Amino acid sequence: MAHDEELAERVRAALNGQEGLTEKRMFGGLAFLLDGHMAVASSSQGGIMVRVDPAREDQLLAGLGVEPMIMRGRPMTGWLRVAREQLDDAALRGWVGEGVAYVRTLPPK
Repeated sequence: MAHDEELAERVRAALNGQEGLTEKRMFGGLAFLLDGHMAVASSSQGGIMVRVDPAREDQLLAGLGVEPMIMRGRPMTGWLRVAREQLDDAALRGWVGEGVAYVRTLPPK
């Protein structure tokens, strides 16, 4: 299954103006990277994957439609999946903001 192009356009709009922004097709989805670090992706499984501060992960998991990112049967620390149904415009901007805020703390690749 390919990623949700309409959702990818919304993510792209939310990231408009961010310096160091690139896009890359990964894992069947479309990833949005800032200075080489993936911040958020339109997932091939629906919704988005977002990179978050691991120290805030438990707090963020309390949100509706939010679950840990599982890859090869194992949860990935610092990554969350957010269901498409929970991504109205304000929520999407908030999640994109979470990804941007965290990757901006990382040194450029």
